[in-house]
Amino acid sequence: MAERVNKFGASECRMGNLMLKQRVITAAILLVLFLLALFLLPTLGWAALMIIMVMQASLEWARLAKLSKNTISVYLWLTLVVMLGIVGLDTQYPEQFESLHMLIYGMSALLWLVMVPLWLMARWHMRQPLLMMLTGWMLLIPTGLAMMDLRILNPWWLLGVIGLVWMADIAAYFSGRKFGKNKLAPNISPGKTWEGVFGALLGVTVYVLLIVWTSGLFTNYEALPGMLIVSWGWVGLAVIGDLFESAIKRQAGVKDSGTLLPGHGGLLDRIDALTSTLPLAAMVILLQRVG
Repeated sequence: MAERVNKFGASECRMGNLMLKQRVITAAILLVLFLLALFLLPTLGWAALMIIMVMQASLEWARLAKLSKNTISVYLWLTLVVMLGIVGLDTQYPEQFESLHMLIYGMSALLWLVMVPLWLMARWHMRQPLLMMLTGWMLLIPTGLAMMDLRILNPWWLLGVIGLVWMADIAAYFSGRKFGKNKLAPNISPGKTWEGVFGALLGVTVYVLLIVWTSGLFTNYEALPGMLIVSWGWVGLAVIGDLFESAIKRQAGVKDSGTLLPGHGGLLDRIDALTSTLPLAAMVILLQRVG
């Protein structure tokens, strides 16, 4: 009996290592492709890539929402029209883009700072197709828009914010895997632990300190405590985004949003934390520019 248990444990360990290897390979390939696109694509090429990203994520969201095939088709066409409309307006009336974008980011802030926390605390199961469609737009359209805006303003700003979220995700994964005991939200996502959250906070702290030390952009170290507090707040937003997608997947009865990315699941599984962080980062940066 003990031998059978040991064999089962060894097999489970090998499976875990194989999945980790697959995750690392996929992540490395995605990172290279992302960096090439970020720094080499022309503005319209990057916008087209972001529209494709939003469309793929919207398809996965529609499936999680259990929309009918006909409704999914309508939903995707409407999403495409909205995204093309935003890009078209930006091209024709660039001086007016900030007002429209700030409105979209304001809706995203309302979603993540008010609606989603209440949603998670109430453990609400949303079944209404129209509400699910609207929620999907509030998640994904601001995210695609933020990736376009931040890249236009400065590609390094976009990479910096995404890098912070990635660092939080990586640190949470490994610290949770090594030390995780206390469940963060067992009814939503049993795999997430408080140890993972603390690991994410530590990883982001190191990330910010390294940027301050190596970039030469920050000579006023009195601003460092504020930067750290903001980065920790961004970790909190990333956790909320991750938990929200986990709640929707649990409601849909699936483990992943799709199978597009080996070892990672769907595209939505990879950008869940970005949906709650990038739009608010873009809004803050735009507000500073206006001010």
